[in-house]
Amino acid sequence: MNISVELTFSPLQDDFEEHIINFIKKLRASGLTVLENPLSTQVFGEYNEVMDVLKNDIKEAFELMDKGLLFMKIVKSDRSEYEPFF
Repeated sequence: MNISVELTFSPLQDDFEEHIINFIKKLRASGLTVLENPLSTQVFGEYNEVMDVLKNDIKEAFELMDKGLLFMKIVKSDRSEYEPFF
């Protein structure tokens, strides 16, 4: 089963940029399809593979910061090829 996951990662501290950059770099290195925009990062792939990567990367990111917030939306389908019709 393929899924699409939208992540918005917000470290709640002054040095937030470094944490976001490191998190996205780890996702890029995972081999999964990763798309980014200024507000969120999308990850696409097979359910178990995506969730295993996210489980590890989120845990590591949280351990490296004092406080943080992560919003995650999961869609049951691979939406990586989506193009607006208007």
